[in-house]
Amino acid sequence: MFDIDAVLKIIHLENKQFIEPVVTTISRQRTPFHVLISCLLSLRTKDQTTREASNRLFAVADNPQNMMKLPVAKIEKLIYPVGFYRTKALRIKEICEVLVTSYKGKVPDDIDDLLKLNGVGRKTANLVVSLGYGKPGICVDTHVHRIVNRWGYVKTKNPYETEFALREKLPRKHWITINDLLVTYGQNICVPLSPKCSICHINSYCRKVGVTRQR
Repeated sequence: MFDIDAVLKIIHLENKQFIEPVVTTISRQRTPFHVLISCLLSLRTKDQTTREASNRLFAVADNPQNMMKLPVAKIEKLIYPVGFYRTKALRIKEICEVLVTSYKGKVPDDIDDLLKLNGVGRKTANLVVSLGYGKPGICVDTHVHRIVNRWGYVKTKNPYETEFALREKLPRKHWITINDLLVTYGQNICVPLSPKCSICHINSYCRKVGVTRQR
């Protein structure tokens, strides 16, 4: 049986040498609104770029009311060069308008309500619920999907399937933290191509499903 408790404990210790995901840092310093916006900015964007864009944007508009007043072109300029910055600028303005008109300026703490916001998918919704509000949620991005399948802990075809497989199997105490742990580990050790198995401290636990080359 795969000892998920032992594995995640080891990864937690190993990750201390690495920089944590920017959205995690923001969640400890700011509000669910900041988590939502920074998460949207982070999609298909490197962490350092997300960090800098988030800081620029929040320095100008720190809440939905102020942000909805910004012209889209201004938001574009502030968040450039995040991936798809023009589309994201439009979505951010639209979302802020909805938050103000339909939710009294407060970010919903329910996944289904978050999914009603244009541009918000399950990954972002789960991250806002778990990191923003401390409520149970499993955020599954490409790192989480890849790694838990590589371990042989689950056998799924996409992040959507992985989320629900983990909801059935993963102990609830790990729901909120698993994304942080595996994103950091996936960026530094268990990388997509040629993972660094020779220095991985959970090498003996991993079945290396789908791994054809390793370092």
